[in-house]
Formats: sequence, C-alpha cells, structure tokens
Amino acid sequence: MASRKPFASDIENIRKRAREDIENGAITSGYNADRLTVIKLLNHALATELVCVLRYKYHYYMATGIHAQSVKAEFLQHAAEEQAHADQIAERITQLDGKPDLSPEGLLSRSHADYVEGSDLVDMIKEDLVAERIAIDSYREIIQYVGNDDPTTRRMLEGILAMEEEHAEDMNTLLEELGKKGEPARKSAGTSDAREVR
Repeated sequence: MASRKPFASDIENIRKRAREDIENGAITSGYNADRLTVIKLLNHALATELVCVLRYKYHYYMATGIHAQSVKAEFLQHAAEEQAHADQIAERITQLDGKPDLSPEGLLSRSHADYVEGSDLVDMIKEDLVAERIAIDSYREIIQYVGNDDPTTRRMLEGILAMEEEHAEDMNTLLEELGKKGEPARKSAGTSDAREVR
C-alpha cells in the first residue's frame, strides 16, 4: 500500500497573501497560468461560440423541407446552449481581469469555426457537424495548455467540451436519419446561393 502524503497548509501565510494585492480579486499568487495568454485563448473561444450561435440561428430560420421542423428544434436548442457557453467564457474572462471581446469587427478572424450557411438542410447539418468537430479539437488543445495551472478555467472548458461532443453526436444522428429518409427539399429557385460571401 502506497504511503499517503500528509496534507499540510500554512494558513497564516495564506491569510497574509490574501491581504496582499487585494485589487487582483480572484487572482492570487497561487495562480500559475500565463493569465494574458489564457484570456486571449478564451476570447478566441468566445468568438467561436458567438459564430456558432449565429450559424445555428440562421439554420433555424432558413431550414425548409419535410423534415425541417424536428431539425429546427435541434438548431434552436444548440444556439441557446452555445450562447450559454459564450456567457460562461465571458464571465471567466472578467474573473481573470480581462475584457471579453464582443466586437463584431474581426469576429470571424478570432473564431476557430467558420460561418457557412449551407444550401439545404443536409448541408446545414454537415456544416454544424464540421464546426462542432473544430470546437472539440480546439477545446482539447486549450485544456491541455491550461492543464493544472488554472483548474477553474480547465473545468469550465471540460464542461463545454462535453456539450460540444454531444452536439456533434446530435448532428451525426440527424445526418444518419435524413440519409434513410432521402434528400430534403432543396431551396426554391430564385433564392440566392447561401455560400456567397456577404
């Protein structure tokens, strides 16, 4: 049986340190991560979530065809969950004494995921699946970078990662179901190509 390391804490020293640099709020001397880099990575994650909200909302409003109603409900739910992720990330940025970058200018360049509208229901689902897969790998990389240096940020991102994996599975299931039912209705003639750069 392995010997257990006894827990020892210098509570007097902790109390003393807590009174020093009090203007730093939640950031104590025990915070080991590169705070500015973490804030930058979180702002990129924030942009990614916001782009995902916008893409899911677009898909919700533009989905048509015989199978659209059930898929629209999924798009709307995912949009709400991505917005909740954005709110969590923005809150964590402020806790780290940073500023959440909510400027629409440069939003796509900060985002890891693309904003692709898709031309029909299947295309929309595929684009959402691709974006979720990008988010999954991006969050894994940020989690590995943060490691044990910022456990609060890591736990938050692990929760978001789990939800992104669930979203990807949802989109994959929808693709499989639609494949069995046949191609959905295409956009009617006279509508512009959704892939045009706007």
